[in-house]
Amino acid sequence: MAGTRNGGLPLDLAQVAARFAKWRRAHDLGTRIPDALWDAAVDLAQRHGLSRTAQTLKLGYYALKKRVEKKAPVLACSGPGSQPTFLELSPLVPCECTIEFEKVGGSRMRIQLKGSGMPDLAVLGRTFWEGP
Repeated sequence: MAGTRNGGLPLDLAQVAARFAKWRRAHDLGTRIPDALWDAAVDLAQRHGLSRTAQTLKLGYYALKKRVEKKAPVLACSGPGSQPTFLELSPLVPCECTIEFEKVGGSRMRIQLKGSGMPDLAVLGRTFWEGP
C-alpha cells in the first residue's frame, strides 16, 4: 500500500493532487485536462475509489467514472502451480470474466461472470475449498 501523508491522504494521491494543482495554476479555466493527468486520475480511482479520487483531485465524479469504465482492467491468467493472489472485483466496471478454482486432488469449480451483478465469491470459494 502506498505511504500516507499527514491527515491520512495516500502519498500517491497527494502527489497527483499536487500535479493537478500546478497544472490548474498554469492554465485558464475551461482548458482541457491533459490525457496524462486523466490517466493518473483513473489509476488512482481504481486503487482508492471514485469518490475519494474525484474529491481530492477536484474532478467531476461522473467524468472520472466514465474514464474508469473505458479503461477496463486486464487480468493476467495464472498457470498451474502458481500461487493464489488476492483479486478485488470492483462493481464499478461491468465485466465479463471466468474464475476457476482447482484443488490438488483435481476437483474444479468454474464461475463465469457477466455484467455488474456480483455473487458472493467468498462464500462460493469457501464452500468449494472446505467441501469434500
